[in-house]
Amino acid sequence: MVGGLPSSAYDHPAFWKGARTGWPGFTTVDVRVGRSVTFVRRSSAHESTPRGVSASEDAAQPHQQHAGLGHTQPLRVADVVLVGCVKSKLFHAAPARDLYISPLFRKERAYAEAAGERWFILSAEHGLVAPDEVLQPYELRLSTTPASYREEWGVNVVQQLQDVAGPLRGKTIEAHAGSAYIDPIRSGVMQAGAHLIEPLAGLTLGQRLVWYSSHMRHSQTSATPSAPVTAPPLAPALDLSGLVDQLRDETTSKSPAEFLATNGAGLRMPGLYSWWVDSVGAHDLTAGLGDIVEPGLIYAGLAGATRSRSGKKSTNTLWGRIRGMHLGGRHNFSTFRLSLGAILAAADNDSVIDEERLTRWMHQHLRVIAVPIEDADTLDALETGILDALDPPLNLDKRPRIELRTRLSALRGRHSQR
Repeated sequence: MVGGLPSSAYDHPAFWKGARTGWPGFTTVDVRVGRSVTFVRRSSAHESTPRGVSASEDAAQPHQQHAGLGHTQPLRVADVVLVGCVKSKLFHAAPARDLYISPLFRKERAYAEAAGERWFILSAEHGLVAPDEVLQPYELRLSTTPASYREEWGVNVVQQLQDVAGPLRGKTIEAHAGSAYIDPIRSGVMQAGAHLIEPLAGLTLGQRLVWYSSHMRHSQTSATPSAPVTAPPLAPALDLSGLVDQLRDETTSKSPAEFLATNGAGLRMPGLYSWWVDSVGAHDLTAGLGDIVEPGLIYAGLAGATRSRSGKKSTNTLWGRIRGMHLGGRHNFSTFRLSLGAILAAADNDSVIDEERLTRWMHQHLRVIAVPIEDADTLDALETGILDALDPPLNLDKRPRIELRTRLSALRGRHSQR
């Protein structure tokens, strides 16, 4: 069907993108250069249903859009739209939708918002990011990272996607990003049973900009930052003192193994959590910080709070935050994990954070309490009250800068860009 192949077919993914007269009526997915290529038949009003495939089955196949054809092939309605991050950013922290400021990203954002589907940003440093999640500017580019980082990044992104979107089987994921961002997640998404489509695969920057312009005639393309939204008042139905009691009742805490054994039952929703350390772990933290850390509660936080600036709902959950970010992945994806890793590295005079050792240490010496809360609008205010009452030593945000926290900030600074 393909015929003779030039040498570029074995070296360059771009060979397999776009329209090819060698395979009319088909598009390519799951391209693994030098190994394998999967062909999927496109359906349209001008094509007959292939032998052995019913019309309903044929309509269920993923389709690829190509800007250079002069027309657009039919495309499955996406369940989730993914947009790649870009180099150009603001110089200060902002919701992710506003942090990236290149013309391409602004058009990608406008397209994703107009699609009316859930959309997320693929960040080289943070993995899967909700549009309203506040990020600090960073310099990391996925294309410049080692293959091992990209592989682990891809696994983490697919897991994050499953945490926020549920089982992927049968879902359609529409990706608007370069190959450096799509290749690491391709096999994981498809193994999970999802359809991955890339409308702009193989197009140049100029062609991408033209494609978005032609698809956004009736949509707003401005990416002006949202006006700040006043934080909602604390809901009377939620008893702050009762929540404080729950989060500091160590008898209800679970080991990481016990937490993971729940498989997320009752935890795939917003809420508050607290982390606890045993006496041996406290000794390790004391050695690394050079300041006394007592056994007991060391950190508290939230997952899934409504963003105060935009008023948008977060997709984070207790299960996703604790399982995917704290206990898994890399320190880049979790401020709590970064703090612990930096302290333990200092205790051992290591210049880098040993991720595997950090995970083992957390399983051996930590316990966690998770308290689900349905009303995400009140979580940020609740967290402020919780931190005032508990004052965990390893929390930096919303807490006064005592000497221990100053030392912790310095240790974190050694690893925050790694």
